[in-house]
Amino acid sequence: MVRKFWSLALLGVCASVAQAADLRVAIDPTYEPFTYKTPDGQPAGFDVDIANAVCAQLKRKCVFVEQVWDSMIPGLQARKYDVIVSSLSITEERKRVIDFSDRYYKTPSILVVKKSTPYTGPASLKDKNIGVLKGSTQEKWALGELKPAGANIVPYEAQDQVYLDIKSGRLDGTVADKVEVHGGFLRKPEGKDYGYVGPDLYDTKYYGDGIGIGMRKGQKDLKGQIDAAIKTIRSDGSYSSIAKKYFDFDPYGN
Repeated sequence: MVRKFWSLALLGVCASVAQAADLRVAIDPTYEPFTYKTPDGQPAGFDVDIANAVCAQLKRKCVFVEQVWDSMIPGLQARKYDVIVSSLSITEERKRVIDFSDRYYKTPSILVVKKSTPYTGPASLKDKNIGVLKGSTQEKWALGELKPAGANIVPYEAQDQVYLDIKSGRLDGTVADKVEVHGGFLRKPEGKDYGYVGPDLYDTKYYGDGIGIGMRKGQKDLKGQIDAAIKTIRSDGSYSSIAKKYFDFDPYGN
């Protein structure tokens, strides 16, 4: 009986160690080239590669958990996963409820409409239907800058759904990350009649200061480990190698 008890206890310890070795990472796989799925269903993209590089530094295994975008932070708080590595902007609003690592990239957002649309500013889009990712910084900007000028802002659960409705004619355009909208829409045949208008969008009131890894409040040890991992991959060439797979520029930003 004693021997059986110790065997069960040992199995419990081993299971705890194995569980601790995994880092559950939330992603929204509809955000090419940052997060998407390969034809065989595997997670891929810049965010995914960065997460794996960070996990390698932590000597832990990344286990990716798919999550609808506007439920990302509630899912983190409910402990469905340990961190968010899915192009999550570091904003003051979000910092009130979760903690962030140091940033690992910073790219602008941009407004995209049909090339034939005359554009002189937000008022040009009066009565136009502009699709945005629900719960995103781009939605915040559109509600703050375009809606007061008369545009109709239409939220979607996933960015790829926005592009499907632009293609079908239900939307006139979108506000999106400039790199993502290029990779996910403009470079594809269905995006040939669309283009950027207006300036690159960096306003910290809406967009914060770059993209970080989100985690629950108070995890100082985990934050310290992740910050150190980001610093290491930036200095040892790993970050540059990953970036070159997806971009012809340094996405880390200024």
